Amino acid sequence: MTRDIAHGVRSAPSRTAVAGTASGPHASGDADTVAAVLGRLAERDPDPKAGFDRIDPFRMLVTVLLSAQSTGPTVSRIADALFAEIQDPAGMVALGEARITEIIRPVGLGPSKARNIVKLSAALLAEYGGAVPRTASEMRRLPGIGRKSAEVTANFAFHEPVIAVDTHVFRVSNRIPLAPGPTVDAVADGLARLAPDSLKDNAHVWLFRHGRDTCTARKPACPRCPVSDLCKWPGKSDPAAA
Repeated sequence: MTRDIAHGVRSAPSRTAVAGTASGPHASGDADTVAAVLGRLAERDPDPKAGFDRIDPFRMLVTVLLSAQSTGPTVSRIADALFAEIQDPAGMVALGEARITEIIRPVGLGPSKARNIVKLSAALLAEYGGAVPRTASEMRRLPGIGRKSAEVTANFAFHEPVIAVDTHVFRVSNRIPLAPGPTVDAVADGLARLAPDSLKDNAHVWLFRHGRDTCTARKPACPRCPVSDLCKWPGKSDPAAA
């Protein structure tokens, strides 16, 4: 469970202009294309969150915090090791920065992440009685939690209809394009505006998996892409070549 989420939650570029979109970095998306693409992906994967029905919000919040500048399998392994010792905010505070740093060192930025885990845990205890708040906007006020981390957690743990933008979603949105933009926030705002409400709950998973498995960064599998006919990317290969 954790591995599938953590595999792609590394940040997309936050300030870098986007190259290689359908019409350059200033192309605009439209609601019809977004609805058509999400609808097509939904047909192929109607229950994308199967197996995600028993998510611990605190564990997920810590896992996405750990994922910054690290790979999914490593994050999953280290999260398992950390939560084998401690399962709640009070335990994390008691465990302390030094021990947490020792456990999470393989994910990189250990001291900084350990400090944020302790601060996050203390804030949850002080402000929410040890529980994780249910909305992304509340989570973003917590130490070490940015927009993407908050929206991933709120969406998976509480089914808040937000579309988190990771590196895969960022690429897919700019390439097709869906809601193109030069920054993560621009893409996230565009998807929030253009995606049908009925498809928002699962949209992150569909776009993440499409980017991870088909619309990859270096060699996208255009001939087997289920939305190739909807894609305006000039670099796509001919489906007839499959």
